[in-house]
Amino acid sequence: MFVLELTYTAPLEAVDTVLEAHVAWLDEQYARGVFLASGRKNPRDGGVILAVAGDRARIEEIVAGDPFVTAGVCAYRVTEFVATKTAPALEAYRETL
Repeated sequence: MFVLELTYTAPLEAVDTVLEAHVAWLDEQYARGVFLASGRKNPRDGGVILAVAGDRARIEEIVAGDPFVTAGVCAYRVTEFVATKTAPALEAYRETL
């Protein structure tokens, strides 16, 4: 499982010009079963996405396609972790060491 932390690298006005395309991209990833949860940070200086994929290389490929990235308005920090405990609703994503 992966935690994707977005940090805006441009003013919010520039981020907002790409927001609609970013949301469409998010919707695609949810439809593919890659993203489990996402949202803005508070204060609004980026966002966080909880994701699943076969490996880090796949996640990095997906992240590279984010319109925020291609427009140059954000940077990603990708953290991989093993989800050995989950809420019951996320049991399908539970992993073992």
